[in-house]
Amino acid sequence: MKQIIFIAGIFLLLAGCTGKVGDKKARLDQLKKEHDQLTEEIMKLEKELTPANAVSATMVTVDVITKKPFEHYIEVQGRIDGNENIAVSPRNQGGTVTRILVHEGDAVTSGQVLAELDAEVLKQQLSDLNNKLAFVTDLYSRQKTLWDQKIGSEVQYLKAKNDMESVQNSISTLEDQIKMSVITSPINGTVEDIPIKVGQLASPSSPIPAFRIVNFSKAKALADVGEAYSSKVKTGDQVKIFLPDLNRELTNQITFASKFINPTNRTFLVEAALPGSDIIFRANMIAVLRIKDYTNPSAIAVPQNYIQNSRDEGQFIFVAAEENGKKVARKRIIKPSVTYNGLTEIVNGLNEGDKIITAGYKDLYNGQPIDF
Repeated sequence: MKQIIFIAGIFLLLAGCTGKVGDKKARLDQLKKEHDQLTEEIMKLEKELTPANAVSATMVTVDVITKKPFEHYIEVQGRIDGNENIAVSPRNQGGTVTRILVHEGDAVTSGQVLAELDAEVLKQQLSDLNNKLAFVTDLYSRQKTLWDQKIGSEVQYLKAKNDMESVQNSISTLEDQIKMSVITSPINGTVEDIPIKVGQLASPSSPIPAFRIVNFSKAKALADVGEAYSSKVKTGDQVKIFLPDLNRELTNQITFASKFINPTNRTFLVEAALPGSDIIFRANMIAVLRIKDYTNPSAIAVPQNYIQNSRDEGQFIFVAAEENGKKVARKRIIKPSVTYNGLTEIVNGLNEGDKIITAGYKDLYNGQPIDF
């Protein structure tokens, strides 16, 4: 009996739960139906309140075009150098270095002795020639005295004179050679490098100079410019010299534009004298030369990123126009010229006073309603 009652209780509990689930499902179906009815009613009312031909305007930003000066520059990396940068080697003959009389960084003057070479052999030869000169000079004096007294032959007198003059010439030549056994500075400047050492052989034919002397009282910027610009760059062109290490920019003119094209890298050399300033220039300091090769005092130039491309129509820009009291976007086919520093000169397609669309132009189509 108890078992029957227990089973009956279970059936009653299940029936109660099934009833609750059924009620929730019915309620959900009712709510969904009401939602669909409300959505349909909302859409119907919106359609009735909005005219069929009304299209929402796209918000954009515009800028009025004005003519301004436009310049184009050629940028090349160069270096700073002294107006005089001299590699110094021995003159006419080499020799072993016996003394170095200066240090790197020393200021030197023109003609100052920088180093001495071994000249002992030459000095010994000079000593021998001086002894010989004393002897032949004495013979010449004796022969001259006799010749003045009409004693002896003219040939003996002339031979004695010739021997004396020959030794004198040899001594003069040897003294010049001894003078060349020292290395001197050809200019006023600063000793920048001393590759040689005491005991080494210094020679005029050596590919490595003995000293490097630089005069920075007047400095210049040098750069190699590509052959393609040979017809555009000339002496007198304006140049801006930017020194990235110092974050300084100087302005001057091209003082030299070479007529020689380097066959190895197809470039030509340009130089620009640096104006006086408080900058302490150093040899081979990096300099970026910005050489002006084009200028238009009254140009229409727009940022390069405003220009779009079409496969069929070419390059174009969107401008804002007012038609029948409405603002719309209009596509303008343009003809761009040169680009510099993010700006492109437009030679055809835009006019002064046009309102160029500067924001929101990416997804526009021709004739689209806009607002700004």
